[in-house]
Amino acid sequence: MSTLPTVHIPSDASRLPMTLPRLAEKKALGEPIVMVTAYDYPSALAVDTAGVDLVLVGDSGAMTVLGYDSTVPVELDELLMLAKAVRRGLKTPFLVGDLPFGSYEVSDEQAVQTAFRFVKEAGCDAVKLEGGGPASCARARAIIGAGIPVMGHVGLTPQTATALGGYRAQGRTAAAATRVAADALALQEAGCFSIVFEAIPAGVTDVIMEHMEIPVIGIGAGPATDGQVLVLHDLLGIHPDFKPKFAKRFADVHGEMLRGVEAYAEAVRTRAFPGPEHTYGIAPEEIDRLKDRLRADKERSTAT
Repeated sequence: MSTLPTVHIPSDASRLPMTLPRLAEKKALGEPIVMVTAYDYPSALAVDTAGVDLVLVGDSGAMTVLGYDSTVPVELDELLMLAKAVRRGLKTPFLVGDLPFGSYEVSDEQAVQTAFRFVKEAGCDAVKLEGGGPASCARARAIIGAGIPVMGHVGLTPQTATALGGYRAQGRTAAAATRVAADALALQEAGCFSIVFEAIPAGVTDVIMEHMEIPVIGIGAGPATDGQVLVLHDLLGIHPDFKPKFAKRFADVHGEMLRGVEAYAEAVRTRAFPGPEHTYGIAPEEIDRLKDRLRADKERSTAT
């Protein structure tokens, strides 16, 4: 007689692993989707415990954790390293890996091979690529055809910001907004499961959303999208000198880090740290034996 396995369902349904059908259901029900970036194991633990829906290992990690001045220089292996660390800290969020500049544009074959690495080596559930032109759509279709879900990205696409005139809002004229809409619809037609709208006027987003059948995640694109994404370092205030217009700080982590390190340095310099509670003990007789041995060793060394 066969028995069915016991299935433990958490009281909070948000703690179930996020899946593509659940994302589509959220859109259908009008439930806001929460997405955030993460780049290492500690941040992955935090966003997982907070119950976010989607986690992006973004190429923004090039600047936030690797110190580059843009997203362009970051190497595929560097992002894979970050993605592996994030994967180890996640249980329920859907993990998306950002395809870095130069890792997918050359050909469909290159794009598929890069996507394979994010899934096989880093454990990502999906990948994201930028742009909605013919080349990007072709790459998206190829990756999807290979069995890997793809998230699109339109509006301000940081990897090609120079060609867009810098880090500035896109779609601020009817002609430009039409191009953004065309890119979004093309990616939707190509089979993307979701699309990021970045730095697009809210009014333009309102119009395009009427034509979107897949979840849209906004970053500086107004409140009409199905969800929002922010860079972890922006929302936590880890880099105080950089604050995009569309970002809101929900914490002052940099301030706390600075205060903590300053307090530590002061405690060391005044010999207030370490205290007795921070040290390990040893029996007095063992100390006596240690002194005797060191004394005997010194006497033998002097005699020779």
